[in-house]
Amino acid sequence: MDVPADLKELSATLASIEAVLDIPKLRREADELEQQASAPNLWDDPENAQRVTSRLSYAQGEIRRVEELRRRVDDAQVLWDMAEEADDDDYKAEAEAELVSLRKSIDELEILTLLSGEYDSREALVTIRSEAGGVDAADFAEMLLRMYLRWAERHNYPVDVLDTSYAEEAGIKSATFQVKTPYAYGTLSVEQGTHRLVRISPFDNQGRRQTSFAGVEVLPVVESADVVEIPDDDIRVDVYRSSGPGGQGVNTTDSAVRITHLSTGIVVSCQNERSQIQNRASAMAVLQAKLLERRRQEQQATMDALKDGGNSWGNQMRSYVLHPYQMVKDLRTGYEVGNPQAVLDGDIDGFIEAAIRWRRSS
Repeated sequence: MDVPADLKELSATLASIEAVLDIPKLRREADELEQQASAPNLWDDPENAQRVTSRLSYAQGEIRRVEELRRRVDDAQVLWDMAEEADDDDYKAEAEAELVSLRKSIDELEILTLLSGEYDSREALVTIRSEAGGVDAADFAEMLLRMYLRWAERHNYPVDVLDTSYAEEAGIKSATFQVKTPYAYGTLSVEQGTHRLVRISPFDNQGRRQTSFAGVEVLPVVESADVVEIPDDDIRVDVYRSSGPGGQGVNTTDSAVRITHLSTGIVVSCQNERSQIQNRASAMAVLQAKLLERRRQEQQATMDALKDGGNSWGNQMRSYVLHPYQMVKDLRTGYEVGNPQAVLDGDIDGFIEAAIRWRRSS
């Protein structure tokens, strides 16, 4: 390991990242957002207040992250110089270990600079649906929901679960949740597609191996600048009582809302809030996102075809094998790990980073 050369390379990579992120501009934005966040009437408009505080938290976090990495690179250089001067093997080992850790942290930060798509900086709406495989597929869909919620928890990303439709025997038919942090869409968009699970079915009394499938759809959250107009006569709104697993009532009023977009057949629902008004607003936000994505796909149909449908709904993109061996493999990038339980516990950053790099190079 050539520590001085490696540290010089990492310092140059970090400088490139600092330039792409435009740290001075990010500091100015953070100052402006801090002024907005301190306004006494900020929460008169809850939606705007949420946007301001979320963006401020993100900007401050990225500034701290870059500053901390720069400090660590400088400190590692000092440590290595001291180790060389004293010819101290313990100091050298410490510097080498810090170099390995720094490379991992800087590689993770570099991923952010690859998210330059039109909607990549948005928050994300994620929908998981059980597909072929019966009760095993419903159980797998719930496993994926837990995986993404644990992933968000690891990163301290706020999440709102907007709707969950439970299956009769076990698992879920579908669930929709919002990841409320900047760049959530760009980050999670590579998770879109069909996920495949191979295991001994816990629901088969003969203990046979079962293959099941679940679909993941990822959409950018709509902002005021790109709202799709939806005439009132183009939607049907149904209200019903929220329910939990096994049909158990979780609400004593008809507060859950289902909206059907008549011209496209798109159906969305929300039962997260106790207020029918809040649930309707959340469901409309999901419908807006789906219509925006539909419009984007129509406008870029040719481009999507040229990209081979790399991110399209329905493409099988990852296999989770629990039997006869243990492995999770991304079928696009070839990235794989031999610990499915860690992946299902939310350790998916390696898959996401590999897929973002693959998408950028393809």
